[in-house]
This record gives sequence, C-alpha cells and structure tokens, in this order.
Amino acid sequence: MSQATHQPISALRQRMIEDMQLRKLSPKTQSAYILAVKKLTAYLGHSPDTATREDLRQFQLHLVDQGTSRITINAAVTALRFLFEVTLDRQDVVDKLKTVPVPRKLPVVLSREEVRRLLEATTSLKYKAAFSVAYGAGLRISEVTALKISDIDSQRMTLHVEQGKGRKDRYAMLSPMLLAILRAWWHEGHARGLMLNGGWLFPGQNPVNPITARHLSRAIRAAAVDAEMEKRVTMHLLRHSYATHLLEQKVDIRVIQVLLGHSKLETTSLYTQVATDVLQEVTSPLETLSLPT
Repeated sequence: MSQATHQPISALRQRMIEDMQLRKLSPKTQSAYILAVKKLTAYLGHSPDTATREDLRQFQLHLVDQGTSRITINAAVTALRFLFEVTLDRQDVVDKLKTVPVPRKLPVVLSREEVRRLLEATTSLKYKAAFSVAYGAGLRISEVTALKISDIDSQRMTLHVEQGKGRKDRYAMLSPMLLAILRAWWHEGHARGLMLNGGWLFPGQNPVNPITARHLSRAIRAAAVDAEMEKRVTMHLLRHSYATHLLEQKVDIRVIQVLLGHSKLETTSLYTQVATDVLQEVTSPLETLSLPT
C-alpha cells in the first residue's frame, strides 16, 4: 500500500514564510505570496533566487500574454517585491518592476428601500442580524464573521472591530436599532445553546467556530432571491450602501473614512460619485442664468 509523500519545503520558501510571519502578514496574504513565487519558479524552471531583472520583466509579460487580470498581476508584483526586497535582500532586481494601473469602477449600491426589502425577506434572525451589521455599521464580511459577543459595547454604543483589514483595530458605530436586532438574535441564540461565554456573535454549525464568509455569502444571495432583487447582492454591497447613505445624510467624509477603516481618504471619496441625493441638491450654474425657454 503506497503512502502519500510530502515534498520538503525548500530553504528559500521556509525563510520567506518566516519573514512573512515576523511581519504578521495574514494567512491569506501569505498563501497569495507563496502562490505567486510558485508561478515564477515554474516559469523560470529553477529557483527564483538567481532571477534577473530581465527574468522578472519576461515573467510579467508572460502573465499579460496569458490574459491575467491587472489585479492578479499587481498581486504578483507585490509578492515578488517582498521575496526579493525582504527575503533575498536583492532590491535592485525589482526596482523596475511596476504595478499596472487598474481602472476604478463606481460601486453599485442599494437604495434604502432595497435594503429594507432585503432585511424583511430574511426570515433567519441570525442572518438578518449579520446583514444589519454590514449595512448598519459598514463592516466587511470578514469583520462580521470575526465579531465576538464581547465586542458589543452597549454603554458607548460601539462595536469593537478587532484586526480588521490592514491588521488594525477600530470602533464602528452601534445604532439603537442595530443593538435591538443584535439583542433579539442573542436571546434566540442563547435559548438554542449557540451562544458560548466569550464566544462568537455569529457562530457556525459548531458554536466553537464562527460562521464562514462563504456561508454568509450564500445566505445573502438566497435572501436577495426571496426579495426579488435584480442587483447582485453581496455583503460588501451593504457596506457600499452604508457609506453612500451616510454621505447623503451629510456626514463628513473624514468621519466616514474612520468608520469604514480606510487608510486613505481617496478610497472613501469614491462614494461621493454615487451619492445621488447629494448631486440632486447641487444647483447647476446654468440655472443662475436668465435664459428664455
């Protein structure tokens, strides 16, 4: 009977893994970096530690010729920069490696009426509470799944978002209505034996583990079908809608930046282009002219 054999990790990969761990890169980022280096190794046919500038240039052209998306190419560039700058200490090899400009698309958002329809069509209190957190506090799906019961502060009316994107903690707003929905879910979950002491706010099938992002994504797609939504509804769409609706309520964009956990104001300013209520309140200079009609 044959036994499965595992190829030993090369010394270079082991060192890169250690470098990533030292810098506390997320497991997802580490996996993406390793995958990019694997692709380079396969392209070169040998270990990448002896690669030249021209090798990396040809590899990037190879990715383009394969029809690789700009986002994937940029992710590979970032990974290779880490390998050569940090692990191999060969900055000169990647100093000409450039990312590809990615056209920014305006985010699709739901109207307030569409959000209401979605929540009303959600029969599961657990999912309704999770969707409400995404829309009512602007959390990313990964941040929703990582919430613990102890992250709710009903005295200060905040949600503690631990290690969000960029490995940064922040506080999100907790509105009275969102608190009421979360309390209703807690009572139901506690009665069903799902709420463990110090446990997850949204536990998975095994309460020891949190609900997965995939599970939550399936749930919101099902709710959108029940609500007869024409748009492709995702958890991130609720976050987009949260930011846009705050802007339409004339909340300062710098406050929205903090609430969303954006490191750059430029990222948040994208929502100014989809806040149609704001546009409707602006008077065109044409209206100030006395023209015959």
